[in-house]
Amino acid sequence: MKRRIVAAVIFACLCGKTAFTQNPQSIPESSPTAPTQGGSPKATQPKDGGSFLGKDIPSFDPGSEVMVWDGKIWNVQDQRVFRARFEKYLNSEEETGEDAKKYRDRMKTMLDLLSPAKASKENFRKAWAMLPQASEYEPDAGLCNSLDDAIYGVLMAQREVTKIDDQNRTLAQRKDTLEWNSRFAADSGLLGPAPKNPAAAEQWNKEQTLKRDMKMQPLLTELGEVNASIAGNRVKKEALRLQAKIELQVLIAQLFLQRRFEHVLLANRFYRTLFGDGDSQLRVADEYAANQSDKNKESFGDISKLPKTIGQLDALANEAIRDVREGVEAFSFLLEKNEMKSASERLSEAFVVGEYLPEIRLLPRAKKRQVIEFTQKSNQLLSSLEVKDYERAAALVRELESISRDFDSAKPMAAIETARTVSALHLAKARAAASSGDRTTLENELRSATEIWPRNPALAEVSGAIFSQTDVQQQALNDFDRLYAQKNFRQIYEDKVRFIAATALDRVKQEKLKQVLDQVQLAEAALLRAAELAKRGDSAGAWESVERGFSDYPDDPKLNQARAEFTTQAAEFV
Repeated sequence: MKRRIVAAVIFACLCGKTAFTQNPQSIPESSPTAPTQGGSPKATQPKDGGSFLGKDIPSFDPGSEVMVWDGKIWNVQDQRVFRARFEKYLNSEEETGEDAKKYRDRMKTMLDLLSPAKASKENFRKAWAMLPQASEYEPDAGLCNSLDDAIYGVLMAQREVTKIDDQNRTLAQRKDTLEWNSRFAADSGLLGPAPKNPAAAEQWNKEQTLKRDMKMQPLLTELGEVNASIAGNRVKKEALRLQAKIELQVLIAQLFLQRRFEHVLLANRFYRTLFGDGDSQLRVADEYAANQSDKNKESFGDISKLPKTIGQLDALANEAIRDVREGVEAFSFLLEKNEMKSASERLSEAFVVGEYLPEIRLLPRAKKRQVIEFTQKSNQLLSSLEVKDYERAAALVRELESISRDFDSAKPMAAIETARTVSALHLAKARAAASSGDRTTLENELRSATEIWPRNPALAEVSGAIFSQTDVQQQALNDFDRLYAQKNFRQIYEDKVRFIAATALDRVKQEKLKQVLDQVQLAEAALLRAAELAKRGDSAGAWESVERGFSDYPDDPKLNQARAEFTTQAAEFV
């Protein structure tokens, strides 16, 4: 449970910055189909509320592994982008080369040099000098160089602060001199006796005051300028310090969102070495919140509830690393027990959180390959249930049961058996309607049976018995041949009940009809997915679904019409 919640926190961060072209819950809902093992379960919408985990920002249900955000639903492990990235990782080679070993050794050395027990200027310089070397390792993606640049920027700011301090010391000395000169000028004006004559004494006092003011005016003006310069330098110095802190904090927060937790720990230790004033307040959230409108705050939630200190980010990064390490250990154990389902889930959870951690990157490809077959067949099972190919779905369930000891077949088999039973009931009603001559009921029941299970082998048998009249069957065969020659597969699909019955005894035409139905059914699945995505406002995802179907069946009129509509709606994406 705890591991899933940690994965959800990371996934929630990524949801805020990543746009998927495939919307969640792309599998269409059908009445006889139950959620499959590893598929997208139906999620309960969260209750309205203004809390941090309310409807406006991502919330996670650990029981169903469903993420709800902005009115949309994701299954964390049932996303095309995630599946592609995860399968790429499962097929990649472990990073055990000499360059990888040197890189990890350098990261450990830098963390050790900057540890509180060993903090010193000399160790700081050694660790800083190793950043460009670590950045040479290609999977580092130049992040150590980014950290190097940020540290250089902080040092430049600190150098400027030192210059400002030197200027202020010089200005303070000048201020003391000016103050002494001002006092001396004020006192010197009182020297000498005043005349005894009252009128002469008054005139003498005015002259003395004027002389004193003339002596003090330049001194007072310069003193005011010096005081203003000192105050301005103090403000500039504090602004430089604050700006340097915020720039480094932004990089640390970005590294955390990128799940580069080792870099987060390293950057935190550099931060504490560079800023020894004990101030670890994370000002990034405050700066963001201060510049956001009420509408944005309402959309993205109360950002003030995010971590408030660098120490919190450090603790979260350490917890994520520990969680990934534990997940990999659990994966290895479950793999030994041949429990592929749980093993693949534990590995995918660890991968979501710590894709770039050594525990994930060092996992042998031989071990990862053991779960890829299970993962691929699980996705195939999902697709088979989506297009209602229950024969293939049942075969895949049997294969998954043989591969994994802990695969729970209850949900997919419930969906398969329900579809079979309901289809059989409709066929029984069709037989009864044929016996009584009720052609309307007959057609309705056959249509219902075909919609529930298009590939039902019993359809051909029942339809062949029902449409035994030669003229009706021959007319249907003639229509089929004509439409097939015209490549009007859509019309054949629309009248499939009639053609299934008509071709029941003709193996050649049966095979042609099967090919036509399979092709149009794929187009229907693409249109259905596109319609669901369009309802959610994802025109780009809808266009992508239609484009995928169009590449397989470019002559379908409905696909062409939908493609034209969604191309206009998703012009920027196209």
